[in-house]
Amino acid sequence: MSEPATNETVLTTRQIEQLIPHRWPFLLVDRIVEYDAEAKRIVGIKSVTATEWFFQGHFPGQPIMPGVLQIEALAQTMGIFVAQQPGFGDRLGLFAAIDECRFKHIVTPGDQLRLEVTMERLGSKFGRGRGVASVAGGVACEALLSFIIAPESALR
Repeated sequence: MSEPATNETVLTTRQIEQLIPHRWPFLLVDRIVEYDAEAKRIVGIKSVTATEWFFQGHFPGQPIMPGVLQIEALAQTMGIFVAQQPGFGDRLGLFAAIDECRFKHIVTPGDQLRLEVTMERLGSKFGRGRGVASVAGGVACEALLSFIIAPESALR
């Protein structure tokens, strides 16, 4: 895992909203700072604030970002990468598997979560990528994330 050379914004929140269907309060990627189609790699940023909806109950007096939401943030970052690939556009990806998942460090208000995903496989109906969420260079969580592109008939 390498830290980004710059913090330059490649995609803004508004641009992200044009690529994936997630919206506040469930949009968990603020911006994209790296995108390399050839290397099949993308890096997003989530600035974790004290006013996040999930901190009301997780946990009162000791706010910790739920691990499942860290994984969701990685999945949304992967979705942003996939949405920009030819033939995907507005097709909806759904989780197929979460493998090799490890949580190594808690994430709290004030942290900037760096969301790095490298695609390992991307077909027309299935994809898999390795995601690493980090704070200040230390790994918070990592996982191998797989998704399917569900047929439209399954979404009705």
